[in-house]
Amino acid sequence: MVRGRLWRCTNPGLSQDERRQLTRELMQARAAVGRAKRAADEERVRMARAAVNRTKVALGERGAVWWTDGAPDYNRHLARNTPYREWFASIPDEQAVQKGAEDEKARGSATKEACW
Repeated sequence: MVRGRLWRCTNPGLSQDERRQLTRELMQARAAVGRAKRAADEERVRMARAAVNRTKVALGERGAVWWTDGAPDYNRHLARNTPYREWFASIPDEQAVQKGAEDEKARGSATKEACW
């Protein structure tokens, strides 16, 4: 969650090696976006952004959902406008939640619940 908005986590079904490789590719694609923007090369920006999107889909952060319990995808929705609103309202410090999700990701055990 960032600034009250829910964000989808990486698919926990990916192996550590897959996740690491895709994360590397994502960072390279994001860096390519920055380089292209600084060079004012719109075609390279478009291509780099497409690479970012492809990698995020491969990670499970965009595109088809990776979970199988039938729960809807609330990616990018404000938490207060979802069934998670009571949970969100009960959190005293949003920064603590964000840090908790980051800590979970750093440990490599991120799950849908850790991010949402």
